[in-house]
Amino acid sequence: MTDMFSIGEFSKITGLTIKSLRFYHEQGVLNPTHVEAGSGYRYYSESQIDLARVIAQLRALEFTVAEVRKMVSEHDDDADILERLASQRSAIKSRMKRDREIAGLLDRIITHETEATRTMNQSTYAVEEKEFAPCLIASIRMKGAYHECGKGFAKIGRKLGRFIQGKPMLLHHDSEYKEHDADFEACMPIKKGDSTDEITVKELPGGRALSLMHLGPYEDLGRSYERIISHAKEHNLRYQSPTREIYHKGPGMIFKGNPKKYLTEIVFLIDNKST
Repeated sequence: MTDMFSIGEFSKITGLTIKSLRFYHEQGVLNPTHVEAGSGYRYYSESQIDLARVIAQLRALEFTVAEVRKMVSEHDDDADILERLASQRSAIKSRMKRDREIAGLLDRIITHETEATRTMNQSTYAVEEKEFAPCLIASIRMKGAYHECGKGFAKIGRKLGRFIQGKPMLLHHDSEYKEHDADFEACMPIKKGDSTDEITVKELPGGRALSLMHLGPYEDLGRSYERIISHAKEHNLRYQSPTREIYHKGPGMIFKGNPKKYLTEIVFLIDNKST
């Protein structure tokens, strides 16, 4: 065995630990040139040194053991292995690009949530108990995403615009948040008007209600819903469906405006059976 290296010697030469060399042998990645019968001592030849160093570098580049085994078994020259290295480099660059995009998204989420929390904490608006008078409304019952309510408001405006007197509102008939199949009514208070095939003119009931002004974008309304629902639970108040959102300040027909300054009133009519 004078022309071979013991596993300890080979470890020093290649920079691979004895544990790694044994593992690569078990996995069929780097087989010793000779294994002594009985003792099981492993011996490596000089010709395996470069291969061992390539394996060490490939593993450092995050190739899996299976990928390394495939490369060293299927490719006999450096040119073939270099093609695989180029492919791995491309994959790593793609991951880096994706990681940068994710980091940017996380930055935006952190900034948004921080601003939303600060706005809620600084808001002087509190849950109030108010009386709402009944009013005449023109409404369109819709199924879909909440942002589609704009189509309903536009139809009401085109048909009954001269009779509108008050802020647009949304009646929520669901007891939960829904993304695509929400059940809601786009409504406008009106002085008078008649129902059509699409638009229903009716009286919206009034009564005792909880009210909370929400300052900020619509996507942050959940924070204000948490506040008003917690208030109702704390005071043992049951509320009726549908709940309401009244849009005191929001996007105009032409200009979107600043969502941070949108003002939305959340209204829960209180059930008379509340304790």
